Amino acid sequence: MLNRLLMLLGGTLLVLAGAARAEMGQSEPLVLLTENFPPYNMAINGKNFAQEDNIDGIAVDVVREMFKRAGIPYSLTLRFPWDRIYKLALEKPSYGVFVTARLPEREALFKWVGPIGPDDWVMLARGDSKLVVNNLQQAKQYRIGAYKGDAIAEHLEKEGLQPVTSLRDQENAKKLMAGQIDLWATGDPAGRYLARQEGVSGLKTVLRFNSAQLYLALNKEVPDEVVQKLQSELDKMRAEGIVDSILNSYL
Repeated sequence: MLNRLLMLLGGTLLVLAGAARAEMGQSEPLVLLTENFPPYNMAINGKNFAQEDNIDGIAVDVVREMFKRAGIPYSLTLRFPWDRIYKLALEKPSYGVFVTARLPEREALFKWVGPIGPDDWVMLARGDSKLVVNNLQQAKQYRIGAYKGDAIAEHLEKEGLQPVTSLRDQENAKKLMAGQIDLWATGDPAGRYLARQEGVSGLKTVLRFNSAQLYLALNKEVPDEVVQKLQSELDKMRAEGIVDSILNSYL
């Protein structure tokens, strides 16, 4: 009899938990994907695959706190390459990817939560470089390194430039120092952080050509109620100074 009562109680609790999730419009955990993009998302062991507590970074800390406050279940996985996880979030219900720039051509492809943090677009050169670049048109004459599949690389291509892309953005820091490229098109502060990790310092900004904000992009099948709840909690975190506190703890 006792066992039967426990089974009934357990079943009731599962039904109530399911009802609570259904009330939020989300019946199963969201599958969140990210990549190595320091200081926003990083595998603690430095590898290209990690899960749950083995991932940290500015965006990871913000997202964790946001989901905790919203009471929405999720799983978190860091994978490689970016093209693959972006495609999964685009095609699979209950999937999301972060962090990514919210561009006009991407606006209708996802549901968005953010901004999580800034990501200015810059051209970096070696500290001893004499290059003067006032706009992207002037940059066309130089060899420009960029990260394959990234919004910055896509933007450059649309502007008629032909960046030399790498599978890992930090590879461009070494290419720059080795003279294999003249300029590195990357994000700020991400680029400088990556360069330091590769032992490269003293780079200088020769052009700042865009100011962007980074977001969590959710598949369009994710219920609006879930998106709105996450956005509301993020807005509260920003108002309370928590987002700035997390950002400053890494920079």
